[in-house]
Amino acid sequence: MLQAIGAARSTIDMETYIYWSGAVGYKFATALAAKARDGVEVRLLVDWVGSLPFDEDLIRIMTRAGVSFERYRPVYWYTLDRVNNRTHRKLLIVDGRVAFTGGVGIADNWLGNARNPNEWRDTHYRVEGPVVSAFQAAFAEDWLEATGETLQGEKFYLPPEPAGALSAQLILSSQPNGSENMQLMMLAAIAAAKDHLRIGMAYFVPDDIALQQILDARRRGVSVDVIVPSSLTDVPLARKSSRYFWGDLLRAGVRIFEFQPTMYHPKLLIVDDVWASFGSANLDERSLRLNDEATLNVYGKDFATTQIDLFNQDLQRSRQVSLDQWEARPLSEKITDWFASRLRSQL
Repeated sequence: MLQAIGAARSTIDMETYIYWSGAVGYKFATALAAKARDGVEVRLLVDWVGSLPFDEDLIRIMTRAGVSFERYRPVYWYTLDRVNNRTHRKLLIVDGRVAFTGGVGIADNWLGNARNPNEWRDTHYRVEGPVVSAFQAAFAEDWLEATGETLQGEKFYLPPEPAGALSAQLILSSQPNGSENMQLMMLAAIAAAKDHLRIGMAYFVPDDIALQQILDARRRGVSVDVIVPSSLTDVPLARKSSRYFWGDLLRAGVRIFEFQPTMYHPKLLIVDDVWASFGSANLDERSLRLNDEATLNVYGKDFATTQIDLFNQDLQRSRQVSLDQWEARPLSEKITDWFASRLRSQL
């Protein structure tokens, strides 16, 4: 991402949930500031909640250089009815030609490759081709709400030119309208599985309909593997809520694995060996009902194979959870898991 920013000639548009202070935050701030001083139009939109641990000095570095900086949906007394609707999108669009998305935020947690508990496991993607215009439109949607500025013209939306053989589709969810799109896409993807369904989620707290779709897939004979965080998760309440619902899945033959080295943060869905979906959306009610999210669907067997390889590598560093182990949880954990499950609509 920093290389793409450094090569920018016209526009840089970036939207993220997490932007925290630290070495990475400083690198991005100075890189964006440098391009703004060079005359590049630079816009940075960060979620108000996700960017709370953000040094004001970094903001001044950027704004004094000419970066257009905005916080998404700041909380005031008259916006309390929307305090729970955040942007969780992770978007970077450079010159309307290249885009990035995935699970990575702007923080030091993503400095390494899961070599120790301080380095989160995640995956981020660089994208070229006609679908970049959809990324630009996703950013423009939230930028318009935050600033009232409309982004239009060829410097943002280039004439479509193919950049490879893959077919790609960007799915957006947003509040107050449009969240159903993401949920319907994920449910349709699960329902379409014929052989093997692979799910890698930082926060796996599906609602009753999604749980039923997964169980239906098992009844059709579809193999289902799920990777989730271990006790090293950054949101223990989400893990506990998720764990409460594992019984029916494990009895149906769903294989659940907990990633061991560090926090597991990808958002990945792979259907059979031909279709992969990734971006900012988790398989939980927060992503599917409350947040603004962006997920890219990619169709192509060769690409799906690369994602399956990554998934299998993560399986090697994960511990499978058996039904006996799940049932043998201490009573205190069963009780707290139940209480956490009552909050799943907000997790």
